[in-house]
Amino acid sequence: MQQLNFPAYNFRFKNSENKTHIFDVIRKKFVVLQPEEWVRQHVVQYLIHEKNYPISLINVEKALKVNNLTKRYDVVVFKPNGEIQLMVECKAPEIKITQDTFDQIARYNLQLQANFLMITNGLQHYYCKMDFEQEKYIFLKEIPSYIR
Repeated sequence: MQQLNFPAYNFRFKNSENKTHIFDVIRKKFVVLQPEEWVRQHVVQYLIHEKNYPISLINVEKALKVNNLTKRYDVVVFKPNGEIQLMVECKAPEIKITQDTFDQIARYNLQLQANFLMITNGLQHYYCKMDFEQEKYIFLKEIPSYIR
């Protein structure tokens, strides 16, 4: 798999049915290693090891309803009180991050109301803080680390 713009992490792999699988520490199972999954697994490790978010507050690939359509978010980090702190949209490295990507995460966030957004294709990362009163996002250099 392609080198990404994240620190190097140790991953567990296995081969099954002529496919490579990577172990997801959040879902506690091996999942097929696709380019987007490679990015998602780096994001999870980044949140745990660089930003100190507890594994228990991280959720991966869950369904949500947007305009009566079932969609799936990539990564969500909860606050201890159950509110959503951060939502992450992952794209495969070859996918360019465009206005459509921001529109997608903004639509999801109408439902989830995350305080922070991260968009990444593993090579480029964008971080935003939501300003719900002004209905806009404020770009940041980094997302905040977990504070107990």
